[in-house]
Amino acid sequence: MAGKLEPTRLPGVFRAHTKECGGKAARCRCPYTVVTRHRGKLRKQTVPTFDKARELKGRRDSGDRRPVSSIRFGSYYDDWAPTYTGRTSQGFTETSRDEYKRVFEKWMLPRWRAWKLIDPEPKDVRKLLLDMREKGASTSEIKKTRTAGSAMYSTAAEEGVVRSNPFQGVRIPAAPEGDEEFEANEKAKAMSREELGWMLGAMPEDHLLFFEFMAHTGLRISEAAGLRWEHVDLAAGRLRVREQVYRGKRKKLKSKRGKRDLPLSPGMVSRLLAHRAATYEGERASVFPSKGKLRRTKEGFAYPFDSKALGAEVLAPAREAVGLPWVTFHTFRHTCASLLFAEGKNVKQVQEWLGHADPSFTLREYIHLMDEGIGSASFLDQAVTPSGPSQGNARATRCPQPAATASVPNRG
Repeated sequence: MAGKLEPTRLPGVFRAHTKECGGKAARCRCPYTVVTRHRGKLRKQTVPTFDKARELKGRRDSGDRRPVSSIRFGSYYDDWAPTYTGRTSQGFTETSRDEYKRVFEKWMLPRWRAWKLIDPEPKDVRKLLLDMREKGASTSEIKKTRTAGSAMYSTAAEEGVVRSNPFQGVRIPAAPEGDEEFEANEKAKAMSREELGWMLGAMPEDHLLFFEFMAHTGLRISEAAGLRWEHVDLAAGRLRVREQVYRGKRKKLKSKRGKRDLPLSPGMVSRLLAHRAATYEGERASVFPSKGKLRRTKEGFAYPFDSKALGAEVLAPAREAVGLPWVTFHTFRHTCASLLFAEGKNVKQVQEWLGHADPSFTLREYIHLMDEGIGSASFLDQAVTPSGPSQGNARATRCPQPAATASVPNRG
């Protein structure tokens, strides 16, 4: 219960003693009240420490007069979660909403539900992410939690409910040494051609085509699962990426850039023709249906494979057999990008091939896969030369033919 306000050494900041304390105790834990005037009205705001009171007074004196909301973290989340529509023109899928809900309920709400929305600071976010790491959460889970929390606070900042986003700029904590999953997520890791050969050689025959296809096309696992025969034109040697399957449901692609047409090599066309002859159930059937006991879609087609089962029963044994424990489905996509760059494709071409939103993302993601160093300068002898009728003798003097090659006859 409030008692008297005792002036402090800072004008406008008072110690808000409770009635029980009355200001008589030599040391007390009573809060502080900052008194300011906004639009002709006297406003008071109570904070727990003198440092926070001094910080608040400084902001008010510098012109920041916006009142701070006292809404609780949990209450704001309850209102925000069902209505959030994303921060881009692409919108926000219900699948993403379910993922946000899951990480909020698992990691953030148990810790901060009763806090005021303004209370969590960057240091609290760092502590949360470190605790997640210590409890064995994967790097992708930690990133997802940071993304979800940042999305909510960005909305709150736009609405003026908070002044800043405590998630902004907080880095993912380093993993213990040797954590392959963390390293693979922090930097796109591709297999060399030799390693790719090892992986494919370790695959069982009935799943080999799928993994070859992933390395050829660079499709995301969800895109490969969503591929129907109507999307594949074997006569023209092209496929159309139009759908994805996520958690057993067909959905539209995540972005407009994901919708793309890709070429198929003659060898892949030949392999798909044989695969089609053995598995074809109709144009709207999946190119890679379930193995073993088939489930059926409402259209009567074999249901797309279960990626978790495929990873556990096929991919995991293969990578263990060849000693590449860091290989995931997405590694085949990174490997495709590496092969494209190695064959001279530019960043724009690789962006279009992989369905990235823009070339700058492709460059950031894969620049470390490009040829390292600055390369040879040999090409400059031909590229930087004077020209014109008067330059023949001058050029011959500057660039004499090496003695070792001067006598080699022209073989045409």
